[in-house]
Order: sequence, then structure tokens, then C-alpha cells
Amino acid sequence: MPIILVRHGETLLNAARVMQPFDTALSPRGLEQARLVAQRLAWHQPAAILTSDMPRAWQTAQAIADTTGLAPTICERLRERNFGDLRGHPHDSFGFDPLTMHAAPPNGESIPEFHSRTISAFALAVKIRSTLDGPLVVVSHGLVIDAILKLCTDVDIQILPERIGNTAITVLEPRHPHTPQLVNCAIHLTVKGLEEDASSLSGG
Repeated sequence: MPIILVRHGETLLNAARVMQPFDTALSPRGLEQARLVAQRLAWHQPAAILTSDMPRAWQTAQAIADTTGLAPTICERLRERNFGDLRGHPHDSFGFDPLTMHAAPPNGESIPEFHSRTISAFALAVKIRSTLDGPLVVVSHGLVIDAILKLCTDVDIQILPERIGNTAITVLEPRHPHTPQLVNCAIHLTVKGLEEDASSLSGG
């Protein structure tokens, strides 16, 4: 039974390409995306939900909970990378790409700090999955899922997508080397024309 990674639904700031504060919530479009991914995940009959506590992830996890009857468990280590004082500002206003900056922004996390936290979060997910009789759903963020794929699995880097889409699911084998069975699939959004906006931010 796999570990299923899910990125949160769309937010207004995703669509506006703004670096998101902690408390950013889902937009109406994002809530509908969350409802659709919840319907898809119910088919997998998950045994547990582990989620970031950021509102956009929590709301996505709650939609899955409403469909499956499971109570989400919070894991703060699944939070998006902390961009500190850059949050709340347009991504394209900096003259550089803050999503790839190695150093820590003021009051934020460096890439090594973020990667260490992400590896720890995934180790916890693997441990929890080993105690279950069904799949574990992990609700998190674009940069977190991208880092898990690159740091914790044997994925072929050449086939990785440039971005992780809103409510896209990634299915991993529960045991090392956690080979991906499916990466960044959001086919559930095509049912009602809610495809992910490829121009929005995936991370931050």
C-alpha cells in the first residue's frame, strides 16, 4: 500500500504569483479542486491522512477527511519552505527567483535547512505508513513534494515535471527506495474544467 503525496488546492495568491504568508487559505476554485481530489483518493481507501498545518494544506486535507471519514494528523515539518520577509510580495518583483535561492531569506529558511526538515517529515510519513493496513495520504506543498521526490526516492530526475500542480497526486512505494508509481497527476481536475493554472506559483 503506497504513500500518496498531494499538493494543496489553488489559492488566490498562487494565481497572482505572490509569495504566500502562512495563513493563506484556498480560493473557491481551490476548494473545488480539493473536493475533486478527495473523491479520487476515496477510491484508494486510505488508512490515514498526514498534513501540513498551513491553512491551504489543512483545508485540502479536510476535504479528503470529509470524503473518507478519516481525521487528519498535523505534521508541522510538512510546511512549505519558509521565505520569511519575502512572503506577501510578488514573486516577479525581486529580480531573482526566490524559490531557488540557496541562502535563507531574512527570517526564513535556507535550502539545506528546508531539505533537512523535508527529509525528516518524509521519514515520519514512512514510519506511520508502516503501521497502517492501507495507503497514507500526505498533504503538503509544491516545493516539499519536489524535494521529497529528489531527495527521498529513486526517481529519474530527467522525467520530473518543472512544477507540482495544485491537488496533483504522486504515488510512492512505501519501502526504500520509494520508487514513484505516479508523479504529478491531476487528471481529476479535467472533469469540471478546473485544470491547474500552469502560470501560477508552485511553491512559496
